[in-house]
Amino acid sequence: MVGMTRFSLLDLVPVREGDSVATALANTADLAIHAEALGYHRFWVAEHHGMPGIASAATAVVLAHIGQATSTIRIGAGGIMLPNHAPLLIAEQFGTLAALFPGRVDLGLGRAPGSDQRVAQAIRRNLSGGPDQFPRDVMELQAFFADDERLAIQATPGAGEDVPLWILGSSLYGAQLAAALGLPYAFASHFAPAALDEAIEIYRRDFRPSAQLRQPYVMAGYNVFAADSAEQAQLIATSMQQSFVRLRTGQPGKLQPPVPGYYEDLPAQAQAMLADVLSVSSIGTQADVERDLAAFLRRTQVDEVIITGQIYDVAARKHSFAIAMAAAQALGARELA
Repeated sequence: MVGMTRFSLLDLVPVREGDSVATALANTADLAIHAEALGYHRFWVAEHHGMPGIASAATAVVLAHIGQATSTIRIGAGGIMLPNHAPLLIAEQFGTLAALFPGRVDLGLGRAPGSDQRVAQAIRRNLSGGPDQFPRDVMELQAFFADDERLAIQATPGAGEDVPLWILGSSLYGAQLAAALGLPYAFASHFAPAALDEAIEIYRRDFRPSAQLRQPYVMAGYNVFAADSAEQAQLIATSMQQSFVRLRTGQPGKLQPPVPGYYEDLPAQAQAMLADVLSVSSIGTQADVERDLAAFLRRTQVDEVIITGQIYDVAARKHSFAIAMAAAQALGARELA
């Protein structure tokens, strides 16, 4: 299975403590160049609003920046939070990206607003459409790309562009919708792992082939904090641990420098929360990542793993993703041997 598995990167465009948004965007473009050179299949960024430590709110604009810096790697949204947007506007934005970077653009769609009610009001979207609105919006978006005459309006750019749609999810709802529409499915196991196994089972069981996809295709999120020593890996993981603790206590902020002994000094309740949220993770050396990835692939049989990991030091972050790819390639080589 590993030999056939694709490996991709998800970057949250982190704004580090002491840094500017401009620096965060420059670092992300640099990381995308690095990911392309390492052989990663795609490079995704995600829509977040009102988060001081995440610079990817204008997701399509960030993707244009990344696309310009790279030449072959697929780029995309993992994802666009569709309740925040009129489908026509997303068709136009991603149609523009597809015209700029032909054959390289993916569009992952999420149902959560990616923020809170205050942000939804500031975006000026009416979220009173109820639970059925998201599937309707997805199908409307498909119709704009297909240049469906029943819409009586053409998305320009957008109409006729080949932009593969994905359904993202962290619950069973996304699995059911992706299966019903015959779309690829990406599960957010890197921060919400609880329903992973059941969601994959439902998606594969209920999948109905579509014009876009004949067989079910599953991607899962996976955290990697890799370094040349286990101690260094544990240290660089503490920046993301701090982010989750701050987020869960209502104090989101910029990405903090690593803190030696951070996890060990947390109260038991916070340790348990992190152990749960970050259970789909590997922290350690290349050998550790190889072992953990192999176990994850045996468990899930996913078609693609999208690796992430918010790491404060830019060089350490690039090195971690290089180790992750080396581990993936070693697994593939062992399987083919």
